Amino acid sequence: MARRLRPVGVDFTETAPVRLVFAREVAAPPGALFRALAEDTAGWSEWFSAVVSARPTDDGAGREVRLRGGARFQETVLAARPDEVYAYRVDATNVPGALALAEEWRLTPVGTGTRVRWIFAADGTALFRFALGTARTGLGRAFRDAVTTLDRRLASARA
Repeated sequence: MARRLRPVGVDFTETAPVRLVFAREVAAPPGALFRALAEDTAGWSEWFSAVVSARPTDDGAGREVRLRGGARFQETVLAARPDEVYAYRVDATNVPGALALAEEWRLTPVGTGTRVRWIFAADGTALFRFALGTARTGLGRAFRDAVTTLDRRLASARA
């Protein structure tokens, strides 16, 4: 890893200088989504196309994630409340300009399905913050595609 980032808590997802928030409703119940997010770390590469590989570290207290394009992250899980929230911060990365990063996946029951809200929270150099702002549309598309693919995957597992 190129550099260590500033350690932040789960509250950073509400206070970060850059917050990208995306939401989508899916048919899968919160429990199934939570298990896919928090317990099936290696499975992320099967439904989130940007993820090349993901593996748990420290007996599940952390993760190591590699993205297409070569970005790498060492993460610490900040919150894992079944059927409700899964959040983590990035402790080290090779992404230039990043100073602090955290993500939160919030799951809210809606009828028989779930509203999934993803918050991507960041701080960094001015150029890094600008780049994230221009990447908003692409990150939103990646989120929508990933959650849709995960929902289909979970539906086929239930069938």
